[in-house]
Amino acid sequence: MAPYLKLGEILQNEGLLTREQLEKAIKTQQKEGGRIGEVLIRLGLITEQDIVVALGKQLNIPYITQGAELLKPSADFQPDRLIPQDFAIRNLVFPISRNMNSLTCAMFDPLDIILIDNMKKISGCDVNPVVATKTDIEKAIDKFYGKRDLIKQAMKESYQINEALIEEISGGDEELSIDRLIARAEEAPVVKLVDLILKQAIDERASDIHIEPFKERISLRYRIDGVLHEIPPPAKHLHLPMISRLKIISKMDIAEKRLPQDGAFSVKLKDKAIDFRVSTVPTIYGEKIVLRILDKSSVPLDLAVLGYSGKQLENIRTAIHSAYGLIFITGPTGSGKTTTLYAILNEIVTPKENILTVEDPVEYRLEGINQIQVKSEIGLTFASALRAFLRQDPDIIMVGEVRDLETAQICVRSALTGHLVFSTLHTNDAPSAITRLVDIGVESYLLMPSLLLIIAQRLVRKLCPDCKEPYEPTPDERKKLKLGQDLIYKAKGCDKCNHVGYKGRVCIAETLLVTDDIRKLIAEEADSHKIKELAHSQGMLTLTEAAIEKAKEGVTSLEEALSSTLGEE
Repeated sequence: MAPYLKLGEILQNEGLLTREQLEKAIKTQQKEGGRIGEVLIRLGLITEQDIVVALGKQLNIPYITQGAELLKPSADFQPDRLIPQDFAIRNLVFPISRNMNSLTCAMFDPLDIILIDNMKKISGCDVNPVVATKTDIEKAIDKFYGKRDLIKQAMKESYQINEALIEEISGGDEELSIDRLIARAEEAPVVKLVDLILKQAIDERASDIHIEPFKERISLRYRIDGVLHEIPPPAKHLHLPMISRLKIISKMDIAEKRLPQDGAFSVKLKDKAIDFRVSTVPTIYGEKIVLRILDKSSVPLDLAVLGYSGKQLENIRTAIHSAYGLIFITGPTGSGKTTTLYAILNEIVTPKENILTVEDPVEYRLEGINQIQVKSEIGLTFASALRAFLRQDPDIIMVGEVRDLETAQICVRSALTGHLVFSTLHTNDAPSAITRLVDIGVESYLLMPSLLLIIAQRLVRKLCPDCKEPYEPTPDERKKLKLGQDLIYKAKGCDKCNHVGYKGRVCIAETLLVTDDIRKLIAEEADSHKIKELAHSQGMLTLTEAAIEKAKEGVTSLEEALSSTLGEE
C-alpha cells in the first residue's frame, strides 16, 4: 500500500511536516491551486530536497539530491524521441535512459499514477521513476532538449504551409510571382521561424547567422565567440520563404536572385536596439544569406576593458592624444580592429575636435562624429572621401581600411600636414604593416616621420569563470613557454557556457610604438624581422607572449592562447 500514500502523509511519517502545517497547505492549495508539494515549498514549510529524500525512502525508489548534472542521458540517447518537450515541461518529467522496453524517468511527483500511465502510452515503454527536484528537472530539460527545440516546434508548424506552396517551390523558384513570394514570406509560421532564429542567435551571443542552401537540405549555423556552431535546420522547402522574409525586412529586391545584395534592419529586444547587416550571394542551389549581428550594448567601446596590458594601454593613449600622425591597427578579418577603432574614437571625441570617418560599412553610429558610408557604385570610395575630407577642416580622420596606394598616400600626407589619422591593414603582425606600406608604393621618407603606432591584434576566447579548472603543464611546456610556477587553467564546460568551456572573447595585441631607432630602420627599408627584433628589445610584447600572459592570468587556456597565434612567431 506504500506506493499509494499521499505526499503529505509521507512527509508526516518522515517527521518533516506537522498535521497543522499540512492542513494549512491544503487550504492554500484549494484557494490558489497547484500541486501540494509546490504549495508546501512556496509556504516555506519544506524544501525540494526534503521532498526528494522523503519520497525516495518511503517508496524505496532511487532519488537524486546532488543537482542536475546527474540527470545526464547517455550520448546516443535522445529524450525528445520518447517524451516530447512540451509534455516534459508541463509535467516536470525527464527521461534519463532506456533499457529494452524500460524507460527510467526523473519525476518530481512519482505518486502521480495517471502521469506515469500517460508516459507509458506516449513512449511505449514501462516507466521506472527516479525522484528529483523541480529545479534539477527544469535544468535538465533546458540543457538536453535545449532552447533550440523552440525552433524545431516552429519548423513543425511551418510544415502546415499548404502543399501548393511546396509544389510551386519545387517546380522552380522563378515561377513564383512577386506577389506570391511576398505573401508566402508573410505566412505566420515563416515569420515565427525567422523571429525565433534571430532571437536565439541574440540570446546565444552569436555574431553571425549563416543560412545556406544545399541540394537536399538547408544549413543553419551561428558564429559564437569566433566559432561556427551548426543548429538543427528548417526543411528544404522553407528556404525561399525564409530568404524572402529576410530580404523584405532588409529592404532588398526579392525578385533579384542572380546578383549579390546588401541590406540592413533593426530590432528592439528587451529595451535595446540591435542592428542586423544582411548579405546575400547566389549559389548553385539558391541564395546564401549571412546576417551580422551588431549589438552595441554587448561591445565594450572602452579601451580599458578590451584586454590591453598596462604598458600597451599607456602606449596607445600616448599616441591617440598626439596632435598629428598616423596610427594603424592590423589583423585578419574578425580580429576586432573596428571595435578598437570605435573605442579609440569614443575616448577622444570632444566638441573641440572635428572628427570625420569613412567606413565600409558604418557598423556603429557614434554621437559627435561625422561618419561617411562608402558607395563605390557612385564613385564614393575611401580615396575620394578622403580628398573631400581635407576641405572639411578636419582634426581627426578615420579610414576604415587602406586598400590601395592612393588611399595610403592620402593617409600619410594627411598625417604629415597636421591631422591625426587612424586606419586598418590586413597584416599578420605590427612590423609587417611597415613593409606592406612600402611594398604597395608609399615612400619610406614619407612613412618615417608620419607613423606613430601600429597595433596588431587577435581575439581569444575567455575561459568560463564558472567551470574552468586547473591544468598542470609539462616541465617542457613550462620551460619552453616561460610559464614559471603560474597556475594555468583549462576549459571544462557547464550549463552557463553551453558546455563549451569558453564564454566571451578578449583582445591580445602587440603594440609597436615608432621610436627614433625604428624610424632609422624604416628609412633604411629594413625587413620586418629586423624591425620586430628592435621593437621587442624595446619592450614590445609579441602576439604569442601577450596570449601566454592571458593564460598566466587565468583569462584563457594555454591551448586557446597558442592556437590563436599559431605561426605568428
